[in-house]
Amino acid sequence: MSSGVAVDLENVWIKFGDFVAVREANVHINGGDFFSFLGPSGCGKTTILRAVSGFLEPSDGRVMIGGKDMAGIGPNKRPTALIFQNLALFPLMKVWENIAFSMEVTGASAGERRKRADELLDMIALEGQGDKLPSELSGGQKQRVAIARALCANPDVLLLDEPLSALDLKLRQHMRTELREIQKRVGITFIYITHDQGEALTMSDNVAVMKAGVIDQIDTGHNIYDKPSTPFVASFVGENNVFRGKVKSISGGEAVISTNRSGDLLAQITPTQVGKMNVGDDAMMFIRPEALAIGEADPTAKTTITANVVNEEFEGNTFSVFLEGDGGKQIKIAVPNLGQDRIATKGNDMSLHYDASNAIVMPAGELASE
Repeated sequence: MSSGVAVDLENVWIKFGDFVAVREANVHINGGDFFSFLGPSGCGKTTILRAVSGFLEPSDGRVMIGGKDMAGIGPNKRPTALIFQNLALFPLMKVWENIAFSMEVTGASAGERRKRADELLDMIALEGQGDKLPSELSGGQKQRVAIARALCANPDVLLLDEPLSALDLKLRQHMRTELREIQKRVGITFIYITHDQGEALTMSDNVAVMKAGVIDQIDTGHNIYDKPSTPFVASFVGENNVFRGKVKSISGGEAVISTNRSGDLLAQITPTQVGKMNVGDDAMMFIRPEALAIGEADPTAKTTITANVVNEEFEGNTFSVFLEGDGGKQIKIAVPNLGQDRIATKGNDMSLHYDASNAIVMPAGELASE
């Protein structure tokens, strides 16, 4: 198996008539990395994948694979293999024949094909399943066969377009782990398209979050979650409480935000905006539900929020408490289930505390839900 090669998008634009599907994409993907493009439907993720695979030529800019410009090189000549959502296994071919199909096209003997298919079946933990038909396999097994078939062509880069979307939740979660393990074993570059944040955060070395054809942030999963660089990323990846207000003061990497309903609140300026925010700017502060704790009211602390309880939901491992929010948006807190009957009573005031290191502030902008 070849080791992964780097993939670079250099100032890539993709237009369909007047419609801009991808705008000025600049991405460097290290060889051997598991890299995900994450974003809502219609944001341009699959369009980028098609440009890398050669099914689509960029309107402007370059796609580089292993340092080589792919302009004019068709999909069958690129060192890539693509796995579609529907897997497209041949129903009347045995599993081993499906896996080794690319070798049949190049004229390899049946013995060579079978040997290679058995090696790959062993690698995807389906040893001895080669003589079955695809219809005799479970959804997760079919998924692994599709991966083995793609790997049989010895690509430098494997492209995966939402391949787990048809599986049920438990199987999807199991396949995330399996897919990452397979990627580590073969060592080639995986480029993964998904709208599922859990998939992207769990499996990826780096993630690009996209919105309406634009890449908002490229970073590790940890930084995407803990240090989002735009309101869209903060509100699209995971759950977040948003507090709107104006910057009251700035000290180094911290700012105090004056909010309408929750008073003055202290937060970290997100790293990409340090030095760029000014007193008086419209701002948004974000605190995750799990970062809020219940405590005594302290009117002097700029890390205390007092709000009225609207509703409580029991979710098994946690209680979700919803409170009268800032700027019309409810505040949500997540409290672990430690055997309590309930956390809050509707209509009561509740005092919430947070650590300023867990609150992020940035210039006001568009949220994912808007």
